[in-house]
Amino acid sequence: MKAKARLFGHPIHQMLIVFPLGLLATSLFFDIAHLSSGNPLWATIAYYLIVVGIISGLIAAVFGLIDWLAIPEGTRAKRIGLLHGGGNVLVVLLFAGSWLLRRDDPGSPETLAIVLSALAVMLALVTGWLGGELVDRLGVGVDEGANLDAPNSLKTAHAAPTGRP
Repeated sequence: MKAKARLFGHPIHQMLIVFPLGLLATSLFFDIAHLSSGNPLWATIAYYLIVVGIISGLIAAVFGLIDWLAIPEGTRAKRIGLLHGGGNVLVVLLFAGSWLLRRDDPGSPETLAIVLSALAVMLALVTGWLGGELVDRLGVGVDEGANLDAPNSLKTAHAAPTGRP
């Protein structure tokens, strides 16, 4: 099935997700630079990366929701999409918590703020894999002849339905 939210023939959600994933994950690397150097500039940069990552994540989520609503009920794709989207909502909430803990002093975040960011990045690795499963394995958003019930890519190498080459 092709994505419902498209721009110039391409799925909008897939175009936008690179921004929150990149910005939010990179914020953790700046936190690590802050912890290793003691330089508050790195933590301040992480703070602003989180702000833009949350905003861009919410924008990407709107288009992901539009596409998810179009997936037929009862399919593996619908279940995977729910886990993917729900997990990413949790990722944004964890980063929002991290951001809130930093507001008073962005250059010197509490340990809990960095722990929340690290947990969110780990969860984003899982939700990103689920998104890849939707697109690469199930063909959601890119293939009109998608197999929305293809087996898990970790279990078998064949995604085509029985009888299809």
